[in-house]
Amino acid sequence: MEEETEEDENLPTGEEQGMRDSLLGGTPEGAPVPAEVPAHGGREKEVRSRVPEGGYGWVVALAATWCSGSIFGIQNAYGVLNVFLQKELEPSERKDVDFRTAWVGALAMGMIFFCSPVVSIFTDRLGCRKTSSGGATLAFIGLLSSSFTNSLGVRYFTYGILFGCGSSFAFQPSLVILGHYFKKRLGLVNGVVAGGSCIFTLCFPFLMETLGNSIGLSHTFQVLSVFMFIQIFLSLTFKPLLPTTVDAKEKENLAGRSKTQQCLVHTRKYFNMQVFRKKTYTIWACGIATTVLGYFVPYVHLTKFVKQSFNIDDSKHWIPLVCIGGTSGIARLASGRIGDFIPGLKKIYLQVVSFVLLGILSMMLPQCQMFESVIVVCLFLGLCDGFLISLMSPIAFELVGPMQASQAIGYVLGLMAIPMTAGPPIAGLLRDHFGNFDMSFYLAGVPPLIGALILLSVPLLHERDLKKTEKTEEGKVKTQDSVVNGELLPGSPVTDAHV
Repeated sequence: MEEETEEDENLPTGEEQGMRDSLLGGTPEGAPVPAEVPAHGGREKEVRSRVPEGGYGWVVALAATWCSGSIFGIQNAYGVLNVFLQKELEPSERKDVDFRTAWVGALAMGMIFFCSPVVSIFTDRLGCRKTSSGGATLAFIGLLSSSFTNSLGVRYFTYGILFGCGSSFAFQPSLVILGHYFKKRLGLVNGVVAGGSCIFTLCFPFLMETLGNSIGLSHTFQVLSVFMFIQIFLSLTFKPLLPTTVDAKEKENLAGRSKTQQCLVHTRKYFNMQVFRKKTYTIWACGIATTVLGYFVPYVHLTKFVKQSFNIDDSKHWIPLVCIGGTSGIARLASGRIGDFIPGLKKIYLQVVSFVLLGILSMMLPQCQMFESVIVVCLFLGLCDGFLISLMSPIAFELVGPMQASQAIGYVLGLMAIPMTAGPPIAGLLRDHFGNFDMSFYLAGVPPLIGALILLSVPLLHERDLKKTEKTEEGKVKTQDSVVNGELLPGSPVTDAHV
C-alpha cells in the first residue's frame, strides 16, 4: 500500500500514532490492548479497517522473529562468551577477571533498556524501517569490530555500547510494526514471534560453545555479526501501513519560532515527565528498578559457576542457559493469557510472586550439590523471567492508561538500565574477592525480594486513590476493577485520574 499524502490530514500526529502503534505492537503476547481509540477523523478508521490481518504481514512477523531471536539469543547466552573472554586474557590481566569481563555483557544488555525512551522518539519521527535497519547496522558493526581486537577495554565499546545500542534501535520498531499489519490477530502474531524467537534462545548457547571451541572467539563474533547483517535487510520489510503526518495545529504552533524554541517544544513534547506525578507509577517503577539489580547475574555468571562447581564436561556447561531460555519462552506465551483473567492492578501480585521466587531461586544455586539440581532451579528461573517481562506492559496500562502507557513503559525500561548493568560486575567483584560465586548469588537474590515488598504497596495505594476520586467525582469515575481488561479507553477518568 502506498503512503497517503494530502488526503491523510486527519490522521493522528507522529507522536500519537507512534504511541498507539507501540501499544498495539509492542505489548507482550496476550497483553491488554485498547479496543478502539477514538479517531481524530473518519479517515483513520478507514485506514485501520484495511489492516491485512496476514498476507505480507507474516513476512514482517518473520523479520520481527529473527530480530528478537538474534538479539536476545546473543545477549542471554553471554555467559558462554564470558568464559572465552577470560581465556583470551593474558596472565597479567587476570586480576579481578570476573568483575572486568562481566562489564562487557552487562553494558550490552543495559544499553537496550537505557536507549528505549530515545528509540521511541526515533521511531515516531523516522519510522520503523529506518530506525530498525539503522539499529541493525550499528549492532552488526559492533559485533564485527569486536572480532578484530583482543582488548577488553575496546570490547566495552564495540560489544557493550555499539552492539547494545544497535540492538535497542533494531528491536523496539520490530514490535511496533506488528500493529500495522495485525489487529484481530495481534495476540496470535505476538505469540508466534515470541515462540519463534525462543528457538534462537535455545540454540545460541550450544552454537556459541561449538564455534568458540572450533574456530575461536574472534571468528565467533564474525559469525554472530552475520545474524545482524541479515536483519539489516529484513528490517526493510517494516513498511508502515498507517502513515504519520504532522498535525496542522502543531505546524501553526511552531511557525515563526526559532530553531532553539522549536527544539525546546519537541523536547517537552517527547520527554514528558507527567507520568511521574502518579505516585503509584513512581513506586512501581522504582520497585522494578530495584529488582533487576540481581536479574542479569545468572545469565552472565552461571556458565562459569557450573563449570567450576561441578567440573562437568565443557560440552554441558551451557545447558542451564538453554533451560532458562526455554521455560522463559513458555512463560511469556502463557502469562499474557493468564494476565487477561486477572482484573486491574491485581496483576502486580503475580509479578510479586515471580520476584519472590526469583530471589529465592538465585539464593538456592549455591546450595545445589548436583548438576541436575541446578537444571531444576534454572527451569523455574526461566518461568519467573518470562512472567517478569510479559507483565510489564499490562501493568503500565492499568497504572497510567493507554494514552500515556508508551511513555510509562519507556521510562521504566530506562530506569532498569543502570541497576541491570551494575549487577553482574558487582557479582563478579564478589567472586574475585571470595573465590567463589556463593556470595554473588546470595546477594543477587536480595534485590528481587526488596522489590517485591515495594510493589505490594502499589495496588493498596491505587485502590485508596480510586476511592478518593469516587468521592470527588461521584457518578463519573468507576473503579479500576470494573473496567474490562483490554477495554481501557483514552481520556477515561479511571485511566487518566491524577496523572
